[in-house]
Amino acid sequence: MDLVEQYEALHAESGGEEYRRRLDGVSSTLRVFTGTRGIDSALMAARHQTPVAHRADNSLLTS
Repeated sequence: MDLVEQYEALHAESGGEEYRRRLDGVSSTLRVFTGTRGIDSALMAARHQTPVAHRADNSLLTS
């Protein structure tokens, strides 16, 4: 499971302190990995950096 999938799975849950710690950890890793400050920007950047995203979405490419 990649970081985006982990974040989405955790975000869909609710829970106590352990849940929050795991969500914060994945969020932080995504932001560092993508060089962004916000989780929304990090998710967008991560989706466009993965090989699957490149095959499925070429919206960043210009003709």
